[in-house]
Amino acid sequence: MGTSVFDSELLMNAWSTEEMRDVFNDRARMQAWLDVEAALALVQGDLGMIPAEAAQEIAAKSSYDAIDKELVLHHLKITKHPLVPTVRALEHACEGGAGEFVHFGVTTQDIMDTGLVLQLREATRIIRRDLKTIAADLMQLSETHRNTPMMGRTLSLQAIPVTFGFKTAIWLSEIDRHLERLDEMEARVFVGSIVGAVGTKASFGPKANEMERAINDRLGLGTPNISWQAARDRFYEFGSVMGGINATLNKIGNQLLLLAHNEFDEIAEPFGKGQVGSSTMPHKRNPAVTENSVTVSNTLKSNINMLSDITKHEHERDGAVWKMEWKVLPEICLMMSVVLENLKFVFSDLEVKEDSMLANLNLLRGYALAERVMFALSDKMGKQTAHEEVYEAAMHGIEGGIDFREALLANDKIREAVTEAELDALLDPTTYVGQAPDLADQAVAAVRAGGRI
Repeated sequence: MGTSVFDSELLMNAWSTEEMRDVFNDRARMQAWLDVEAALALVQGDLGMIPAEAAQEIAAKSSYDAIDKELVLHHLKITKHPLVPTVRALEHACEGGAGEFVHFGVTTQDIMDTGLVLQLREATRIIRRDLKTIAADLMQLSETHRNTPMMGRTLSLQAIPVTFGFKTAIWLSEIDRHLERLDEMEARVFVGSIVGAVGTKASFGPKANEMERAINDRLGLGTPNISWQAARDRFYEFGSVMGGINATLNKIGNQLLLLAHNEFDEIAEPFGKGQVGSSTMPHKRNPAVTENSVTVSNTLKSNINMLSDITKHEHERDGAVWKMEWKVLPEICLMMSVVLENLKFVFSDLEVKEDSMLANLNLLRGYALAERVMFALSDKMGKQTAHEEVYEAAMHGIEGGIDFREALLANDKIREAVTEAELDALLDPTTYVGQAPDLADQAVAAVRAGGRI
């Protein structure tokens, strides 16, 4: 049985997905290191820095399945070092003396940093894919519900009507910008590091720059213009972009929970046959998946808060700060994976309750249309006067417990300025959504034109 939420069989799938765990488990971590060792050896062999035959043997044995894991664990206890046991196991696996040329000239951080970049690149592929899936569902909702009226709310209270498609199009546009940020960060973040003990490449000789570029090319990574061992802004940027995505998903999940409240009852997440909402209240259909997304994204924020600390390396390398990344960055990706998975599920078959939305439009008995009435009266009595008269009518009506229509007609100036038929038209909330449908269409069109979805 596991001890953390990420390896507990009971809890792991609430805090991460199997796919993302496979990116950051020990097998994947060691294989990423071995992939870097293989590229290092092959390039050094091509450049004559080590024997070509040794390079081929090292590359052939740079596989998780080819090394002795018991030997790794044995040396881990002795060395108390994260990488050396893997390097020694690779040396042991190589035949014909090739092991002497393993890890030639590099330092631990070269291998672990570059290996982590490879893992983050794969994690980003998954995150981008799932964001696109959510965006595609939001695009469909925005088109389907461009004209579906619902009450807009500001400062927690009813304001004036919007449409549900307008609301989801805002979410869609936000996610599209995050996809753009993911694309923009790649050149800066997915960069290798083969620079030696303090970043000067002293151990590699005159072919150092050519060697580093060739290794990174082989791994599909960029090559830095100078060492970034003590400059962790690349990982800070990665975490910051993930933090922005998480903030948006947290906002969306929280808003879905609010709209699912019985008192609103405007949406519901999918609820499958046999699913249990409560162990004691049989009637409940809890929005458990949405709630889980918010729970995990709330927790993910604490990792984002730690990011600034990873940048304050002392001197040319600083293990006390560097090692924080081993926890913070994988956990960000693990938690992000299940937040995305949860919201993919929710949006795959979201129930939009149009009748409830309509009922809520009339919850204030017409008072939410005060702005509309005021502007309609402005042409006849001036904006300031109209505001005063509508305000007086509204306050009188609310205090008297009467509908807004009745309160307006009780005001002599208003009754003289507008007919009852005109007033009835003004008090129809479904026709006061402004440009919401067109704005939803505009946002969807812009996202489509961007080509990221």
